[in-house]
Amino acid sequence: MSHDLSLAQSHALHLARTLMVPVTLFEVDGEFGVLPSAELDDVEVAIIHEYDPYQAGPAH
Repeated sequence: MSHDLSLAQSHALHLARTLMVPVTLFEVDGEFGVLPSAELDDVEVAIIHEYDPYQAGPAH
């Protein structure tokens, strides 16, 4: 978990491209986290963005 959104965004994009699966950047209790989208099943998180490694684009 991280308190820095830009750091979390960078890690999310890197993880998506490394694993080649969609990953979700989310916020819980003021902290940001990243998980593969298929593993995120907690409805109490605020989803910030989903990163798809097959869509070209900037990290932020």
